[in-house]
This record gives sequence, structure tokens and C-alpha cells, in this order.
Amino acid sequence: MSRYAHIIGWGKYAPPNVVTNDDLAKKMETTDAWIRERTGIAQRHIASEKESTATMAIHAARAAIETANISPMEIDLVIVATVTPEYPFPATACLVQSALGAERAGAFDLEAGCSGFVYGLAMAAGMIRSEMYDTILVIGAETLSRILDWNDRATCVLFGDGAGAAIVRASDKPGGMMTSVLGSDGSGGDLLILPGGGARHPAGPETVLSKMHYARMNGREVYRFATRVMAEAAQIVVRRAGWSLDQIDLFIPHQANARIIESAAKSLKLAPEKIFVNLQNYGNTSAASIPIALCEAIDADRVQPGDRLVLVGFGAGLTWAACAIEWTAAKPGAPALRHRAATGRLRYLWAGLKALGWRLQRRTDATVSKVTEAVERKTPEE
Repeated sequence: MSRYAHIIGWGKYAPPNVVTNDDLAKKMETTDAWIRERTGIAQRHIASEKESTATMAIHAARAAIETANISPMEIDLVIVATVTPEYPFPATACLVQSALGAERAGAFDLEAGCSGFVYGLAMAAGMIRSEMYDTILVIGAETLSRILDWNDRATCVLFGDGAGAAIVRASDKPGGMMTSVLGSDGSGGDLLILPGGGARHPAGPETVLSKMHYARMNGREVYRFATRVMAEAAQIVVRRAGWSLDQIDLFIPHQANARIIESAAKSLKLAPEKIFVNLQNYGNTSAASIPIALCEAIDADRVQPGDRLVLVGFGAGLTWAACAIEWTAAKPGAPALRHRAATGRLRYLWAGLKALGWRLQRRTDATVSKVTEAVERKTPEE
């Protein structure tokens, strides 16, 4: 390869509101012990009324931009992986692009369930290698709390909200995103599904009364699928990268269930110190899961330049994805990040003012056009 795709920036955001297992036990028939034993989850972050997929994605993206020490004007493309978009349309990525002031960037949403972020990284790497783009922002963001039935303990205890982001940039330096594997099995699409609100079952009284706007999951079948595919995907991507399993420095899996992660680690014969788990603090945040875990691993000094990482996700679709990364980025110091954050605040304020100006201009143009048309219609009669 003459061009390589490196992750040069990363950032995450989790809502300040934390809901523990004990908090849930006060509202439904469950216990902290029951949830921990079956899932490994102790708490999750839940978005406030003022927070949403777009606002959390923007927070994570800004952090990634500051870590990378780039201007939003350098971004060529914004990809937001999510199953809980701000709206059916426009794309959440477009809202993020505007808020960042990334005026040169294209933007689109990607839906591949919990595998979405790794799918996004694979797309970014491919576009960079093809010389289509140089700098791509990939975000995984979810507000899953908005699609949960909080009376159904089989699902509501599992999920949380949050966002994570990565800046992927072209370089002639070897390393970075080495290879990836993407997979799907649509025959299992009904195993993890949000039935209502789409073209099949448009929103209406019947879909609301039938609770079709809440996520539904066949937990047993998803578990069986996940325990098989996570290890298989990891093995394939390691082989494609030309590595052996014992050369993996850190394995960052989708954080859905502790038992699934343990099963994959056993199949891959990975020592506990080579596996990163933060499930206990966040629950399953779907497409945000892996980027949040990546950020926390870097913050904990579990990732160093030269390390070989394997990221693996699985989820609704059914989908799965894995990527092999030879890490090259150094973690910036706190003083540098504080300075970049201060500069960024001014930049984003200016971006917001420009966006407001464009909206006002469009409204003014529309008003002038209506007045002109009204005058032209009256003139012949007079």
C-alpha cells in the first residue's frame, strides 16, 4: 500500500446522569446481583431531555478534533454510525458537520447496529487508501434509552447512551488500519429489531399501542450468534493482517455482555490483561461501545505506539465487523488539550453564528421571493 489510514484523534462523551442497578431495582422486579451475574453491568449513562444522539456526537467529535490537533475545515467526510438517529432525515452526520464548521465535508449516517463504528472505520480506511479523501471523522453515537421499554427488564437493564469518535487520516507511514472484515446474516434480522416507525410499519396509533417503537431482542439467539461470530471475526482479521493471535496487544470487543467477552477471550486464548472491558460502567451503548472503550483504554495507558489492536463488533442485522490496527498515535498532554479546547470553543461559536446566518438568509430570501411573487400577480390586474 502506498497510502495508509491512521487514527490520529479520538474522543468520547457519556451523559452525566448515571443509573445504577440499584436505581432500576427501585422501579422494577430486579436486583443488582441478578443484573451483574447475567450481564456484568453495574451502571449505565442515560441522556437528559436536553441531550440527544447529535449533541453527544458533537461532544465526542470535538474531543477527537482537539486530540488530533486539526481544524474542522480539514475534514473531508463525516460518518455517524447509529441506530438512534436524531431524525429519520436529515442525517445526524449533517447536523454534526454544521455544528463543527466542517464546511468542506460530506456527511452521511451508517446503520449496522452495534457493528456500526467498525464498519465506519473500514469505510474510512478504504476511501483513504483509494485517495478519495484524506481526513475522515467516524462517530458512533446512540440514545438507546429513547427506544427502550423501561418496564421490560429483559432489555432495559442492558443498554446505555453515549458517543465516541475517531479522526482517520491518510499517511505514507506504514501502520494504522491494517485490514478489516465485515459480515452480515439478514436471516436473523428479527432477532434484534425496532419494528415500528419505518416503511413496513409506519408510526400510528396501532404501532404505539403495540409498543412497536421499543427495541425487541431474542436474547438467547443473539447470545449464541455473538459467542460464535466474535471469535471467528477476530481470527479472520488477524490472519488477514499477517499476525498471529499471540501478537495481539489489546483486544477491544463490543461491550454487550461479560459472558460473551469471556467466551471470545477463551476461544482466542487471550490473557485477561490483553482484553479491555468497561461494560460495567456503561452497559451496551451499541455503535458507541467500541469507540468509548478505545478512548478509555488510551486514557488508561493501555494503548501505546507500536501496539497491535483488534476491534470486534456484532449486532442487529445481524452484522459483525472486525479491524486490525497497528497503533501509531501518541497521547497528547493535558496542557495541550486544554489549550486546544479553548481555541475550539471560539471556533465552534463562530461556526454556530455562521449557520444561524445562513438560516436567516434563507428565510429572508424566501420572504422576499413571496413578496415579489405577490406583487407580480397583482400588477397585471391593476
